[in-house]
Amino acid sequence: MRTALEVADIFRGAGAEYRAAQAGHLSLAQLKVMSAIERCRTASLGGHVEGCQDCGHQRIAYNSCRNRHCPKCQGAAARAWLAEREADLLPVGYFHVVFSLPAEIGALAWQNKAPVYDLLFRAAAETMLTIAADPKHLGARIGITAVLHTWGSALTHHPHIHMIVPGGGLSPDGQRWISSRPAFLLPVRVLSRLFRRLFLSGLATLHANGQLNFFNDAKNLADRRAFLRHLAPLRRKNWVVYAKPPFAGPQAVLAYLARYTHRVAISNRRLMAMDERGITFRYKDYRQDGAARYQTMTLAPAEFIRRFLLHVLPKGFHRLRHYGLLASASRKANLARIRDLLAVPQPVTVQVPAGEPAPEPWRCCPCCGGPMIILEILVGSLQPRAPPAAARPTRRWLS
Repeated sequence: MRTALEVADIFRGAGAEYRAAQAGHLSLAQLKVMSAIERCRTASLGGHVEGCQDCGHQRIAYNSCRNRHCPKCQGAAARAWLAEREADLLPVGYFHVVFSLPAEIGALAWQNKAPVYDLLFRAAAETMLTIAADPKHLGARIGITAVLHTWGSALTHHPHIHMIVPGGGLSPDGQRWISSRPAFLLPVRVLSRLFRRLFLSGLATLHANGQLNFFNDAKNLADRRAFLRHLAPLRRKNWVVYAKPPFAGPQAVLAYLARYTHRVAISNRRLMAMDERGITFRYKDYRQDGAARYQTMTLAPAEFIRRFLLHVLPKGFHRLRHYGLLASASRKANLARIRDLLAVPQPVTVQVPAGEPAPEPWRCCPCCGGPMIILEILVGSLQPRAPPAAARPTRRWLS
């Protein structure tokens, strides 16, 4: 069901003016995101007409843009992903661990999204795997599902990693399942210090290899000595690593994953109004407790769009990753081994007979529940596109 106000409405109403004002300052990825969200589930993308075979009810369904930053397209993507992951759940407790970057690194991360976000993933995963393997702590090989979020509740830039970790792991020889304590996985203070060291070391390496760019007020950090001076206070600062209590069963894990794995910077249901005052939306102030935590904020349309576009990821960047026992290459074998050690049955995979279409429960008549069939295909409007780079004529500038 369509909400009263959507991000698409804001982009359609104020996007053209924002693009004109920011001409030359928006990346191609940001422009593509705006265009995709504006056109999502509209006639410009095409669609089809469905009709009920029983009562004759008809409806028009327009195609989705399938952009990973679109609030309307992530629900179906999350459901499909969860259906695949449900078979991976183990009958053990699961922990939620969060690794956050300090604000002083926020500007560097925004100007160097791909290398810094990738380093954030690697440093956080290596921290967990190293401390878990230490016999002084858990002494086991663990599995991790990690997802990157780059936003705070008010759409500010706040890169952090959410991790879902089973409460235990395989012994080094693979012969035993080692369980964690019921309400404790790993010491957060130890995790924080190792994470800080690994990230800052990796950041210095990126700088030494010329993989970082600096603009505006950060231009002076291109000098190595200035860069190291900028990082020096961070080596003494406490970095936030937060471990939440374990989930109450596998279904709670699935509910969490459904909310977090395919989340975008702001969902349509948090939007309240778009009027002469600006864009009003709900957000959480985590410095407050109780009812005071839930507040509203009003931003000018240009500022709202600017904050939303802060969180557009580089092309091809994977914001959902698996490590350790859950790494893709060995996940099936590791999960089968763990189930054997825990003496639980292997999941049963339901095979759809060849030639038989998969069931589509969403194609049910909203009036009588009968089957809906496609009556007509609606062709979308073609958008002008630039020719491929290899086919473009070489420009010759006249002197």
